[in-house]
Amino acid sequence: MADLINFIALLNGKFDNKEQYDKIHKTDPQFPYAKHVNTVCNEKINNLPEDFEGVFMIEESYYSVEGKIHSSSHLFLFTEEKDEIKLISYEIPEGYDKNKFTYEEFYGADYAQLKRSAKFNPAIYQKHGNTWEGGSISMFSPVLKFTLHEKFNAKKLEVSETMEINGRRTFGYDEPIIYQRMRE
Repeated sequence: MADLINFIALLNGKFDNKEQYDKIHKTDPQFPYAKHVNTVCNEKINNLPEDFEGVFMIEESYYSVEGKIHSSSHLFLFTEEKDEIKLISYEIPEGYDKNKFTYEEFYGADYAQLKRSAKFNPAIYQKHGNTWEGGSISMFSPVLKFTLHEKFNAKKLEVSETMEINGRRTFGYDEPIIYQRMRE
């Protein structure tokens, strides 16, 4: 579990792309200011099996473009398998508004009631030196494709997410968003 502990330590926390945004926004006003808030939440999952070795995390993403903020939240489970880390996406638990789901608003859920996302293919990450890299490709519908690629270490988190409908990109950027840990 040493790799999983290292992996989670790198991801847990608050990140933004302020440095990248300040450079790019001047020439590309559509480039977002983005923030990720990743919070381990195992203590809010009731009735975890005694031998449970995974880590649940809530990821809150905020994208601001020309004064409009778009947000999305996800519940992920990370597990260590051989020399890889697997990310499994879960549906937002029943009783919660997916548009307002945050760590602070999440008062808890029963492990047996959690449902894996049927649309999201698990992402697989491998370690290369001090850097983790991986992702997945998921077909959310016959025409809607979601591609995730991430690369991160202690200094930065690079995230590339794109949505395509019939091969035409409807969300995503030409270059990865580069997040750095925010100072609190």
